[in-house]
Amino acid sequence: MLTANRLSKSFGVEMILDAVTFSLNPGERIGLVGPNGCGKTTLLRILAGLDRPDSGSVHLTPSDLRMGYLPQGLDSRPDETVGGFLACVQDDVQVLAAQVERLAEALARAPTQLDLQCEYDAALTRLSAAWANSGRTPEVMSALGLERWALDIPIASLSGGQKTRLALAGVLLSNPQLVLLDEPTNHLDIGMLEWLERWLAGFLGAALIVSHDRTFLDRTVTRILELNPITHTVREYAGNYAGYMEQKQVEQERQWREYTAQQEETARLQNAARHLRGLARFKRGGKADSGDKFARGFFANRGLGTMGRAKQIERRIEHLLTDEKVDKPKSSWQLKVDFRGAQMSGRDVLALENLSVGYGGEALLCELNLQLRQGARVALIGPNGSGKTTLVRTIVGVLPPLAGQVRLGANVRIGYMAQEQESLDLALDAFATIRGLAPMSDTDVRAFLHFFLFAGDAVFVPVGSLSFGERARLSLASLVARGSNFLLLDEPINHLDIPSRTRFEQALAAFEGTVLAVAHDRYFIERFATEVWEIKSGAIQRQVR
Repeated sequence: MLTANRLSKSFGVEMILDAVTFSLNPGERIGLVGPNGCGKTTLLRILAGLDRPDSGSVHLTPSDLRMGYLPQGLDSRPDETVGGFLACVQDDVQVLAAQVERLAEALARAPTQLDLQCEYDAALTRLSAAWANSGRTPEVMSALGLERWALDIPIASLSGGQKTRLALAGVLLSNPQLVLLDEPTNHLDIGMLEWLERWLAGFLGAALIVSHDRTFLDRTVTRILELNPITHTVREYAGNYAGYMEQKQVEQERQWREYTAQQEETARLQNAARHLRGLARFKRGGKADSGDKFARGFFANRGLGTMGRAKQIERRIEHLLTDEKVDKPKSSWQLKVDFRGAQMSGRDVLALENLSVGYGGEALLCELNLQLRQGARVALIGPNGSGKTTLVRTIVGVLPPLAGQVRLGANVRIGYMAQEQESLDLALDAFATIRGLAPMSDTDVRAFLHFFLFAGDAVFVPVGSLSFGERARLSLASLVARGSNFLLLDEPINHLDIPSRTRFEQALAAFEGTVLAVAHDRYFIERFATEVWEIKSGAIQRQVR
């Protein structure tokens, strides 16, 4: 269905893609993985026809293949509404029916015209699909939590999560034969994630998916494309994400064995060459320098032979280090998070007493009575719009409670990571943000930010110009700089790549404080949470794991 042939792309002197080649066949589900900034979105935009490669080509089969592309962010006109957007992405059944009727009449007059026959067949196929798809609109809208939206709502007024869901609905309702999905799981709750997994399982076309959700990739894809940030090329791995990781582990272990063996062999040969060269040296006062002509000739010839063997060994060493060289396995620059400097809080961290939360007097959660002890790891889950973010914002003090109260324990220092990093000052840069939170020298601030993958002039880029992934890393850096011992994290790993998610999970495992995290990533919840608070029907059900 799709073939990428030697696609290359650079921005200035920075290479992004270098002769990327792969194919996507009917019915395939491929996961595209790689660290943030390696070019995954650039590749998808080229495949979707939105950007042009510097060289190479993209071939679609058939040439009029219907493609659905989900970007990371939904761009819209200032006056565009939800209803207008949905109308544009769906085929109009009446328009298609009129087209099929017109083509049928033309074909009756010229039944042997092949191009007319092909056009009629294509229009009839689109009409059949549009009829089938029109009945799915309520199902898709309901699954994505959009069924109660007024169609005259301006898209510009929607949150980032709502825009993501609307864009996903647009892709699914456009009757695509091939879908390119760039981070489709961001902002989807667990129920919606499972629905999307079922949709992909029943989808007859092909899909190329960029995602950092490991469970989602395990359940949806059968092949992995890894985009390497060093070589800027892709490599294919059979199986899902778990299978890819197993293959990568085996590869790295083999490379370490081969590298270690080569280093040991090189050292052995170098020692042998040094030894032979030592034997070959003429020393004054030795037999080779004596007045005996026979002795001088005999030992000189033997020295030449020894020197020759030394040179043979050195040629072998050169061959090992050039033609047969095994590179040392490289560790990628990964996020480093260390919360261990935080001061300990008291045993009782949080108490919710008859608490009701909501907006404008309308309660989302009522009469909550819950406690958190020091060291607890709680995952707060529930459908989108059920009140998770509202509860977190009420605990932090951003929103007032509708009733009841929130009590914090002794020595509790809250660190709050907002869902869209809105707590960051968009006018500041990363350097100024951290400098304002902790007493550090300029050198210490730069070294600290380096742990969060900000290097060089990147520390002076305004927050408003940073990507969502970069803002997420800066938010984490801010929590560490504050020395927080009670972390309130609203979807903290949404925009982190898989290596950064793994490091973040490891850091939380070493964190001695308390964590309440809104999360939909099932892999993260399974490894992080000691208990789960699940919102159902305006109440919270507590499950200890």
